[in-house]
Amino acid sequence: MRTLVDTFGQTFRSLWAHKLRSFLTMFGIAWGVGSLLLLAGVGEGFRNGNRKQLESFGKNIIFFDGGHAPAIPGSFASSKWFNLTYDDVVAIQNESKYAIHIAPVIARNDIRAVSDYTSTNGQVSGVPPVFNQVRTIPLEVGRWLDEQDNLERRRVCVLGRQMTRNLFPGRPAVGNTILLNDVRFQVIGVLNMIGNEEQNSTNIRIFMPFNTMRELFPLKGDNSKDGNAISFLNYQPRSFDENEQAKDELHRIVARNHGGFDPTGKDIWEEWDTVKDQKTMGKIFSAMDWFLGGVGLVTLALGAIGIINIMLVAVTERTHEIGLRKALGATRRNILFQFFLEGAFLTLLSGAIGVGAALLIVHLLSRVNLPQGFDTPRIVPISAGCSVLALAIAGITAGLYPARKAAMLEPVEALRQE
Repeated sequence: MRTLVDTFGQTFRSLWAHKLRSFLTMFGIAWGVGSLLLLAGVGEGFRNGNRKQLESFGKNIIFFDGGHAPAIPGSFASSKWFNLTYDDVVAIQNESKYAIHIAPVIARNDIRAVSDYTSTNGQVSGVPPVFNQVRTIPLEVGRWLDEQDNLERRRVCVLGRQMTRNLFPGRPAVGNTILLNDVRFQVIGVLNMIGNEEQNSTNIRIFMPFNTMRELFPLKGDNSKDGNAISFLNYQPRSFDENEQAKDELHRIVARNHGGFDPTGKDIWEEWDTVKDQKTMGKIFSAMDWFLGGVGLVTLALGAIGIINIMLVAVTERTHEIGLRKALGATRRNILFQFFLEGAFLTLLSGAIGVGAALLIVHLLSRVNLPQGFDTPRIVPISAGCSVLALAIAGITAGLYPARKAAMLEPVEALRQE
C-alpha cells in the first residue's frame, strides 16, 4: 500500500514540476474531445430539428392536391388544372393497396366565424375522423370528431389554439357555440398549440365533419365539380419505403377518373411527399455526420499526437531519473506503472474537462431560441466514451513504449544518459 501511495505521489510531483507542459497537453486533449462532441452534437441537432418540424404536420404524410390534365397527349402547354373529387376519394379507398388513412379535406378561407365575444376569419376545414391519425392533432380539452358526427352531418367543430384565443379570449370554448356564415356550431374540442403559432396553420383552423362541410360549405369556382370537389387529400403509405408505389397507384386511379390520360407524364401532379423529404434529408444528414465526424476525428488525432509527443519527450528527459530509481531498488513494474498513471491521469482528467465543457455549451444553447428546423445539439454518450478512451489509449501507449525501453536499461547505463 505504501508503494502505491508513493507512486501516486511521484506521479503528481512529476506533473506539477512541468506545469506548463502538463497544461498544454491537457488543453489539447480537452479541445479535441470537446470539439468532437460538439460537432457530432450539431449534426444531431439538425437531424432532430428537421424531424420535429415534419412531425408538427404529421408522420409520413403525402399531400395530394390534384393535377394538370393534358388536352393533347404529351403536351403540358395544353393542360388544364383539375381538383380532386369525392369520387376520386371513394375510388382510392376501394382500390388502393399502398395508401392508408385516406383523409380528404375541404378548406375555405372565406367563412366568417362569430362568437358571443368577437368575430374573426380563419381557415375552415371539413375533415373525416381519420384525419387525426394522419396529421398531428393534439387535443387540449374536449374530444375529436367521430364517425357519428360525420355520418349524421352534425354541426360540431374543433378549434385550433390560436382560433380559440381569437373567438373566446380568456374564456372556455368547449360547450359554447359559434356562427359560421350564420350557421350555429357547437365547439366540442380545443387543440394544443402546435409548433410556433405563426408557422403552423392548424393553430388558426376550425375543423368540422367532412360531410357537414360538403353539405353546407362546398368548394366554389370553375373546378368545384358541382360541389363534389375537395381541396386536397392527405394519406400515408402503407410502409415508410412504399411511398413511391402509393403515389403511382393514386396517380393511375385519378388519371383514369379524369379522362384516362397517361399518369406518368412530367409535371402533371401537385403533391408534397414528406416521406421523400425525410429520405433526402436523411442522406444529407448522414453525409453531414461523416463530414463533421471526420473533422472531429482530425481534431482528436491532433490531440493524440500532442499526447504522444509530450510523453515521448517526458520519458526521454527522465531516463536519468529512471536509472537512479532502479539503483535505489525500483522495479521495472514500478517504473512502468508510474508512467501508466501519468498518461491515464492526463488523458482521463482532460477528457472529462472536454466533456464537461461540451455539456456546458449545450446547456447554454438550450436556453437560446434556435431557428426553426434546428434543435439543441445533443451530446452522444457513445461518442464521448469512445473519444476519451481513444485518447487514453494513445497517451498510455505513448508513455509505456519509451518507458519500457528505458526501464530495460541497466542502472549504470541509464544514469549515463543526459
